[in-house]
Amino acid sequence: MPWAKRAILLVAMAAISALAATPALAASSSSENPKAGIDAHALFTSRQLWATIDVCSPTDQPDTVGIRGSMPADGHANDKMYMSFRLQYLDATNRWVDLLSGAAPDFVAVGRASARQGGRSFQLVPVAGKPAVTLRGVVDFQWRRGRTVLERAARPTTPARKSLAGADPAGYSAATCLIG
Repeated sequence: MPWAKRAILLVAMAAISALAATPALAASSSSENPKAGIDAHALFTSRQLWATIDVCSPTDQPDTVGIRGSMPADGHANDKMYMSFRLQYLDATNRWVDLLSGAAPDFVAVGRASARQGGRSFQLVPVAGKPAVTLRGVVDFQWRRGRTVLERAARPTTPARKSLAGADPAGYSAATCLIG
């Protein structure tokens, strides 16, 4: 009977090998894997994922910088999209540094189901006698399902973008803004 024991052992080992080679079904379940069905590469390379400065100290809003962002939907109608806006200044060593405003940036819900834009303006107070400061914006993006952050991205401001609202003057889009 030793050959029977070997046959049983070989069958058991073959079954274990087959299971190991088969992808787990639970990993494809959207209830257990909230990122199931999300194409992160498509989100991150989308032409709809951008940030721009759409206000840079116009005469009717002196010392104001407006940042606008755009983000694509992730293909799931109930997932929500969020943005957070921050300013950075170019320091003496030509590095971008976050402009501290005393509070961590808050994420703002901008919608769901289709590409969305959102924006925020910052009113600055230049210091008299100091040189002008070069600023840029950074928009942080999040795609969420309930409280779970599915994906996140960040983009610095770039020129030649089309803001759907808020640009001053109309159609204005820039990568940086000089204040002071």
